[in-house]
Amino acid sequence: MCESSRVDVAVIGLGLIGGSLLRALAAGGHRMTGYDADPATRELAGAAGFTVAGSVPEAVAGTDLVVLAVPLPVLPSVLDHLSGYDGLVTDVTSVKRPVLELATKYGLRRYVGGHPMAGKEKSGFGAADPALFAGCAWVLCLEPHLTELDGWLTLATLYTTLGARVVPVTAAEHDRAVAEVSHVPHLSAAALALQLAEEPLASTLAAGSFRDGTRVAATRAELIVAMCGGNAAEVSNALHRLIGDLEEMRSALETDAERFLTPIVAAAGELRRAWPPAAGAPAEMAVDVQALLALGRVGGWVTAVAENRVEVMTMRPESGRNRR
Repeated sequence: MCESSRVDVAVIGLGLIGGSLLRALAAGGHRMTGYDADPATRELAGAAGFTVAGSVPEAVAGTDLVVLAVPLPVLPSVLDHLSGYDGLVTDVTSVKRPVLELATKYGLRRYVGGHPMAGKEKSGFGAADPALFAGCAWVLCLEPHLTELDGWLTLATLYTTLGARVVPVTAAEHDRAVAEVSHVPHLSAAALALQLAEEPLASTLAAGSFRDGTRVAATRAELIVAMCGGNAAEVSNALHRLIGDLEEMRSALETDAERFLTPIVAAAGELRRAWPPAAGAPAEMAVDVQALLALGRVGGWVTAVAENRVEVMTMRPESGRNRR
């Protein structure tokens, strides 16, 4: 990597996502500084060879980019320290509209919302993995007439070099989609895990389907509650749809399972077998906010940013899929 392409980055919050990003960008030759409110985490990151600051102001001083990798409830206390910061600010929070509102409230001059769709049930810096983002979808929000396109392209360049697929959408579009495929699955996994309560036989007999369906229930409860609570309206809507589907299945089961339940389960099976969608042919596209948003809305993504920063390489799913 040439010296001019290196970025001075501060990562605030060194849990699984922040720690993984610290490791990944450092491996890419960027100058990294980390900070975490937990002294034990700071000590662990320092022992791993990373520059670790003793405070948020110390961490962000002189940097080009600040990545906020703390839970939503903690963000205001961090943003208090970014008054007057002139660099680019992004985050990895799993809900985007509340963070956009906070960025406006605290007067962030250059903010681009982000969310990598990557993770595992383990948390903390000890679980950090520099390869965590390879192949993942990384949302970078584009708000027409608000998001600075130059900053968006800087982040898209950084993240595509990590192997991520950068998906351009608005904060509202992001929150609606992740409620269905991320937030509600955490709650449904928790509901399934509760089936083990006072059921020792069920615990003994549980196997692959139970393991796969409840994996994310092992995530720290406060993290699940923070992301679902921050997106409460969309999560409530998605839960309503899920409960409606389950009620329909129960009714079909009680009426005539073979006749009424089979087509429901078969349709679900077809959707699952077709996921993830196959990538179509790569294409080049001129950088334009509306064109990028149109790409994201059909499930497309950016794979690379041209050196001239006026074109991006893109990919779309091989075929679209209707949403309810």
